[in-house]
Amino acid sequence: MKVIFLCGGIGKRMFPITEDKFLMNFLGKTLLQHQIVAAKQAGLKQFLVIGNPANMRQIEQIAGTVSGAKIEVALQKQPLGIADALVGVASLLDGDVLVVNPNDIFATSAYASLIKEVKKKSAASYMLGYQTRAYFPGGYLVINSEKELRHIVEKPKPGQEPSDLVNILAHLHTDPKRLLEYIKKVKTTKDDVYECALDSMAKDGHKIKVISYTDFWVPIKYPWHIFDAVKYLIDISQPIISASAYISEKATIGGKVFIGDNVKVLENAVIRGPAYIGPGSIIGNNVLVRDYSHIGADCVIGYSTEIKSSYIDDGCWMHSSYIGDSIIGKGCSFGAGTVLANFRFDEQNISVMVGSEAIDTGLDKLGAIIGDNCKTGINSSVMPGIKIGPNSIVGSHVCLTKDLGPEKMILTEPHYRTQPNPVKLDEAKRKELKEKLERLGNIEPEND
Repeated sequence: MKVIFLCGGIGKRMFPITEDKFLMNFLGKTLLQHQIVAAKQAGLKQFLVIGNPANMRQIEQIAGTVSGAKIEVALQKQPLGIADALVGVASLLDGDVLVVNPNDIFATSAYASLIKEVKKKSAASYMLGYQTRAYFPGGYLVINSEKELRHIVEKPKPGQEPSDLVNILAHLHTDPKRLLEYIKKVKTTKDDVYECALDSMAKDGHKIKVISYTDFWVPIKYPWHIFDAVKYLIDISQPIISASAYISEKATIGGKVFIGDNVKVLENAVIRGPAYIGPGSIIGNNVLVRDYSHIGADCVIGYSTEIKSSYIDDGCWMHSSYIGDSIIGKGCSFGAGTVLANFRFDEQNISVMVGSEAIDTGLDKLGAIIGDNCKTGINSSVMPGIKIGPNSIVGSHVCLTKDLGPEKMILTEPHYRTQPNPVKLDEAKRKELKEKLERLGNIEPEND
């Protein structure tokens, strides 16, 4: 059986995070590496990773780090969807194939349930269905009493869902050649050729078994879903503190903590796990890191900074700041006094603008979402749910209340005027105050 990871698409809803989701680092590994590990734990050893021209080199590097498995790579020249990706690798589809979206995080049990069902030879294809009450911007499944697919409705409008069963893209096909034949027959103007092909197969009587999946699942569709990924991967992993890390005797480490190679944790710093600190990072004096915070490699978290429930990518610097429930890209630098607010006065859910639409995140605590290589000046503030595009600057004393695009700089423009100083100091008052302080200093301590 061959696992096919679809890595050729381009995510538009993650902006200002521009890194491919499957290439984001969690606990020192890319998400794709975590996915390969999960599949291997289920006994799968053959993989085909389909990438695009922009990420192919990184995929090839990842493939070279995996042992105990055979990994092939293939190029999808344009992001034209699942069907186009499969047609492009038709010559490599031989025998049972398991088509997976690596941006969906699920437990090893998902693979195990598919493998178990295919051994029964009860259908031509198998797919996972997840029951949910909340609206999901993806495919919905309509099944019969035998749990066989009858219809797929791709991205219905809220309130028009045909069922409460959503499609998880982990599909096992025993006859991929037949699937390709149906793909070639599809006529649609939307990006749903693959789903239409499955729909047609079901209507023509080809059995597609829908397997109920109830374990952990989170699709990374929006930036705030990164928090769920961090929590899950920390929860299933074993904590470790590298032998090469320096931790001051005056620092406090508690809970489930991951500390990488050559990390330095200085005096009076507090790390309250669950938390991850990447290799080469410095946690300065009086810093507090807590509540599933994930700090990447080579970061400097300087004096008196608090990091709460945030994802911070590699190479970020900050000091005397508050970072709450925020997502920070690579290479960012925050001036002293920077505050990323995470809570509304009315305690309502926080919405984020995605394109021209305000999306309810379902979270009542959410800070900023900041792209790579951004900077803030001293005493700057960013309101909850605000996005800052890559390579942008928030100037000193700015309170940012609206999204800031990429390659932008926002500054305050105070109007100052210079005039003669009319204030005259009262030396008598200064003398009186100094004498009072001296008297306080001469008070003898009482004897026990």
